[in-house]
Amino acid sequence: MAEIIVVTSGKGGVGKTTTSASIATGLARRGKKVAVIDFDVGLRNLDLIMGCERRVVYDFVNVVQGEATLKQSLIKDKRFENLFVLAASQTRDKDALTKEGVEKVLKELDGEGFDYIVCDSPAGIEKGAFLAMYFADRAIVVVNPEVSSVRDSDRILGLLASKTKKAEEGGRVQEALLLTRYSPARVEKGEMLSVKDVEEVLGLKAVGVIPESGDVLSASNKGEPVILEADSDAAAAYDDAIARLLGEDRPMRFLTAEKKGFFSKIFGG
Repeated sequence: MAEIIVVTSGKGGVGKTTTSASIATGLARRGKKVAVIDFDVGLRNLDLIMGCERRVVYDFVNVVQGEATLKQSLIKDKRFENLFVLAASQTRDKDALTKEGVEKVLKELDGEGFDYIVCDSPAGIEKGAFLAMYFADRAIVVVNPEVSSVRDSDRILGLLASKTKKAEEGGRVQEALLLTRYSPARVEKGEMLSVKDVEEVLGLKAVGVIPESGDVLSASNKGEPVILEADSDAAAAYDDAIARLLGEDRPMRFLTAEKKGFFSKIFGG
């Protein structure tokens, strides 16, 4: 049975779509059959990061509304034959998604033998975000280490605990914290919250810490998930996070600032 993972946050611009693309790609690279769905109706960014924007013919809303089949709408990734993208609609309203329609699509994907379904949620608590998390088995809560992002994510945790199918049935969505744009140097200067600070406020353990990196923007501009960038700290951090999601024990990296050597201090290198 497919495991449904929602990538969510209370605040926009924290790296949810980057995370969804890298988590889905990383799982596929490990041999899992993965579908990643863009729930952000009206905006649609996932297909750009996955590099398949020119191949979108039918979208998620078309399938929900019965205007196209799932097979017609799923886009097979050119790098991994076991990775598929279901794009959001740019022209529809968020009300075009319904709980029944989303459930139908998820059940159909499950019937196609997918191991994981990654739901890329819009920010906040509107309808698209609610539907992205409602059927989830697991939630990756993406947070920047700053106060407003942490506060908004606390609201999302409340919804995961009360407004999901699992919660209604007396269970609980498994929650994991993923910190993005982390800068140990800024943490040391007191300009940014530490991993421990965020974990304590939200009562969640970090499954990954993604360092601040120009590689993320450069990969997005190329239409490639950053996890595929060779020699990138961000890519390595996403790979570590996926290993932990799959139950592997990996030490947390990229938590300390690089110390400058003697000559660097003198010559400003």
